[in-house]
Amino acid sequence: MSGNQQKSISILHTNDMHGTYMPFLTTRDNATAQTGDAGRDTLITFDKAAKIGGFAYLASAVKKVRKEKGAENVLLVDGGDTFSDDQLGNLTKGEAMIRFMNAVNYDLMALGNHDFDYGFPRTRELEEMATFPFRAANITDDNTQQPIFGEPYIITEKNGVKVAILALGYRNTPKTGNPDNVKGLSFKVGQDVAKTYVPELRKKADIVVVLSHEGTAVDYKMAREVEGIDLIIGAHSHDILEPRKKIGQTFVVQAMSDGAVLGETELIIKDQKLTDVKTHHHWLWNNQLQPDAEIQALIDQQRTPHLAQLQELVVESEAVIGRQYKSESPFDKLVGNLLLKEFKGDVAIMPGVGYGISFKPGPVTSEEVYKLLPHPSKIVTLTMTGKQLKLTLEQSAKNLKPEDKLDAVGGLIQTAGIRYQIDLTKPIRKRVSNVQIKSHPVKDAQSYRIVTHNGLLTGLHNFNEIGKGQNIVKTEKPLTDFIIQKLKEMKTVAMPDNMGEVIIKR
Repeated sequence: MSGNQQKSISILHTNDMHGTYMPFLTTRDNATAQTGDAGRDTLITFDKAAKIGGFAYLASAVKKVRKEKGAENVLLVDGGDTFSDDQLGNLTKGEAMIRFMNAVNYDLMALGNHDFDYGFPRTRELEEMATFPFRAANITDDNTQQPIFGEPYIITEKNGVKVAILALGYRNTPKTGNPDNVKGLSFKVGQDVAKTYVPELRKKADIVVVLSHEGTAVDYKMAREVEGIDLIIGAHSHDILEPRKKIGQTFVVQAMSDGAVLGETELIIKDQKLTDVKTHHHWLWNNQLQPDAEIQALIDQQRTPHLAQLQELVVESEAVIGRQYKSESPFDKLVGNLLLKEFKGDVAIMPGVGYGISFKPGPVTSEEVYKLLPHPSKIVTLTMTGKQLKLTLEQSAKNLKPEDKLDAVGGLIQTAGIRYQIDLTKPIRKRVSNVQIKSHPVKDAQSYRIVTHNGLLTGLHNFNEIGKGQNIVKTEKPLTDFIIQKLKEMKTVAMPDNMGEVIIKR
């Protein structure tokens, strides 16, 4: 084929799978932590209630595209946050997901913030186990001062065209989990590092792609400010970009989360240059696909030793009870209420996190609880002054709408027992008002009893005041075990009746 003929290459992509390898039931609103959330920059919902996703269905979709387009013209990449946040993920420390990904022949994975949930040494072990590289140009090993695990890009030839893919991790990773998990690593703003690598890659390849775990808002900024990028394949923000976005000469795409969608970005190339991009989102509705038998057998093999734990019945849900990231979250309110009752607190505090699949009406199993509470956090009690509480709420308001998108980290802090209002149209540090506990205004000098978990003592999401609290008691009770125990005792669970404690003006 001569160079001046039109050619196409398909890049298949997933992101933010968060260890989800089983199908799940959607709803038309809060099916996952970032669907049905009116507080997000873009409202995303599924258009029907049905089963979607699952790695066996993903594998079928991948094989179908490879067969139609020719495997030699197809790449498969993942944007990170891949193998944790799941009970089987915890039981195998990420190995199960890597085995599934090896079986469908991924080409590259960018390291997301949750890809260090089992600690840096385990991430290294998983990278060695994988048949594809984990990379991030903006995450460096303090010992070598070099990008983690080697050159942070791949260059491959497809259909006679050289394609370079540069991987970027998440700049604020130490603020999104246990900082001990990333000891020995340094994190930089991906865009700054891309400015160094992109000119180098332009000399080596015809097409330059960035596989980014920085989030859509930051990807848009990078598209505006870094010359020479043809395509950014995004992650972290759980967006579905339909149609693809074009900023200057750079296209930006992303394919949702939780393995619900296989993104296909088709590069249209003429004279060895990118002329257009076509996006095809393969929604993995189970009634429209057959599961791949080989991958299903591998899933069954991984699950069988742990089946009794995974499928243990915990509670019967009377409603859709899910997590919301930028708004008040029903599931986190439920957790807060249980903590307040047991530990006799004034306020319960949970971080605002953006992963999880909602309880649906009917039986809820252990692995479904772990989709929402996967981490080994332990319950903590302490006292905070009213002033510290207000500063914490103001930090949450800043996280929701910072002056600089690069400072965005985490969602709305999730609370129970405290009422307040946020006005995001007001200046930073002047957004929170009408703060009340038990119908009384919160007084700056008064101490209040707080129930939370040890993750929030470390400055997670820039909530520094919590760790400065007094009378800190670190229990040995894992939060997830406690919640499972309490849900079993309840037998049935409904939507919390104290939703609406937080009012937000956007």
